[in-house]
Amino acid sequence: MTAETYEVAVARLREAYAALPPGTPVRLAKHTSNLFRFRDADPKSPKSPKSPKSPKSPKSPATSAAPLDISAFGHVLRVDPARRTAWVGGMTTYEDLADATLGHGLMPKVVPQLKTITLGGAVTGLGIESTSLRNGLPHESVTEMEILTGDGRVLRATADNEHADLFRGFPNSYGTLGYALSLTIELEPVKPFVHLRHFRFGSAEACMDAIGQIAAAGSFRGHRADFVDGTAFTPGELYLTVGAFSDVAPWRSDYTGQQIYYQSIRRDKEDFLTIRDYLWRWDTDWFWCSRAFGVQKPLVRRLWPRRYRRSDVYRKLVALDQRYRLTDAMDSRRQSPAREFVTQDVEIPLEHGADFLRFFAASVGMTPVWICPLRDERAWPLYPLAPGEVYVNFGFWGTVALPEGRSDGYYNRLIEDEVAKLDGHKSLYSTAFYSEDEFYRRYNGEAYHALKRAYDGEGRLLGLYEKCVRGR
Repeated sequence: MTAETYEVAVARLREAYAALPPGTPVRLAKHTSNLFRFRDADPKSPKSPKSPKSPKSPKSPATSAAPLDISAFGHVLRVDPARRTAWVGGMTTYEDLADATLGHGLMPKVVPQLKTITLGGAVTGLGIESTSLRNGLPHESVTEMEILTGDGRVLRATADNEHADLFRGFPNSYGTLGYALSLTIELEPVKPFVHLRHFRFGSAEACMDAIGQIAAAGSFRGHRADFVDGTAFTPGELYLTVGAFSDVAPWRSDYTGQQIYYQSIRRDKEDFLTIRDYLWRWDTDWFWCSRAFGVQKPLVRRLWPRRYRRSDVYRKLVALDQRYRLTDAMDSRRQSPAREFVTQDVEIPLEHGADFLRFFAASVGMTPVWICPLRDERAWPLYPLAPGEVYVNFGFWGTVALPEGRSDGYYNRLIEDEVAKLDGHKSLYSTAFYSEDEFYRRYNGEAYHALKRAYDGEGRLLGLYEKCVRGR
């Protein structure tokens, strides 16, 4: 796509949006998703009430919303190696974006771990990866956005122009203020390989102390920390994986075939990957979640085509299961306990990280847990992390058997309460159970409602609470 064809696509999209009848709810026509709010398929989920503080929201459910085709914005428009920037359509996947920039010896400063996450999705939602301790979240490296707002305008937003409030408020707005048509992002240089070292810790406290050391020094035990994330297998077996760019690789591991990346963390102290394989090390097995489909069994793995060993395939299988209640039906037939879907990412201040892991092991018990430290340098109104403070993202994805007498939402509410006690935040890509007052207290409702009035005054798009909260 050229700059000229991009402008044509923008004009056509504005016309299509303007042609929708007033009051018609709108949704993006997307062929993939990394959200885990299966509200459309869940007849038991109560509808969230309309906020009296927000502009009028559409009354029709998401399933009856008019699809808005923005597939034209799924391209890398330009890579500028000299300035180390890229101009990218908002619907471009990180898989395509990384391929385009790696060809120039560059990569986005943060590349979320799943191939089909889009740049616009990572910015209007939240993304994170092992460079986030150095580079923050994906929106930190955005310098400019062109946004189709809820009121039908196409606006250029930067940190210092007349739409700076939209620029700062777009992260964590989840498409409720508008859609990013294109973004300009900063890139950083790469080397051909990543040299990994896996450090084991016997307690959560020791692991959190090590993260603090890395945050202060940029290295750990003499190993440069260009990348850092971790995995907690048990309360007494935790690992930090510290990666450094490298020009050479004595060997190269491949986790797209029979070998499984997360299993290597417990087995090997050291590893080498190409930069591309490193970026997608988690995607082949969706971290460890592919085991639910039997893909980690040697025979199944040999028969399962390599091209289908990827996160978007597994996510579609989960969506089908949620839609048709296949697992629920099997559990009922076997008279097995009901299970709750617990798929969340939460950010906890570093000093409370060990407290959260102790709570999670005792109260939920799901393993493994992903660990990813981060530090934002600026304040972002709708996801208010303290600038300069180190947080730790904990990711956990799966199902947990409900105790007798407990109903769906039991574990997720426990987690929400604990995150609040520890002064943390949770991402909104999955189920949430906050009351409306609590939700807007934690996600800066005052700033959000001001943005909603300014950029979607007629409520063409769903409100943030209506879109992100499943029941109370």
